[in-house]
Amino acid sequence: MQKISKSIDSLLNLLIAFSLAIMCILVFGNVVLRYVFNSGITWSEEMARFLFIWMIFLGGIAAFRDHEHLGVDSLIKKLPRSMKKAAYLVSNLIILYTLWLVLEGSWKMTLLNFDSKAPATGLPMAFIYGIGIVVGVSMGLIVVINLFRLFTNRTTDGELVMTRDSEDELHVTTGN
Repeated sequence: MQKISKSIDSLLNLLIAFSLAIMCILVFGNVVLRYVFNSGITWSEEMARFLFIWMIFLGGIAAFRDHEHLGVDSLIKKLPRSMKKAAYLVSNLIILYTLWLVLEGSWKMTLLNFDSKAPATGLPMAFIYGIGIVVGVSMGLIVVINLFRLFTNRTTDGELVMTRDSEDELHVTTGN
């Protein structure tokens, strides 16, 4: 299971880096072509926008996986373990419901826009709306795994607080 998780993490990070690199190349290349040669690639701006959308959503998955989204945890940190578990359960159930809404809405939008084409690239607009499906399924699996770990008592107190402080990260890396 760890090997699969590491492979998925590597693929996710690779896709994010690839999106950023291609986006930078397209935008920089188009700027050079426009100002030096007085021409440009008509589809580069649109493709960069599409890659940006995918990169942001893939980054959201990575941040969710690593508990790096913003959150206020001052109350949760002061609760006893049983209350932390209850808050963690409620929080994950709310997240799971929200992800279901994202998945359902993205599925409908993807189907509605399957025949619509982007004006410059000609890509199906379903490509853009499809990232919501990827996010809904990916984050949903993360939540299900988190809930499984909660019900089988495999979560630590640190995992029950769904945010991670930069100070905590500093202590982990320096060993203090």
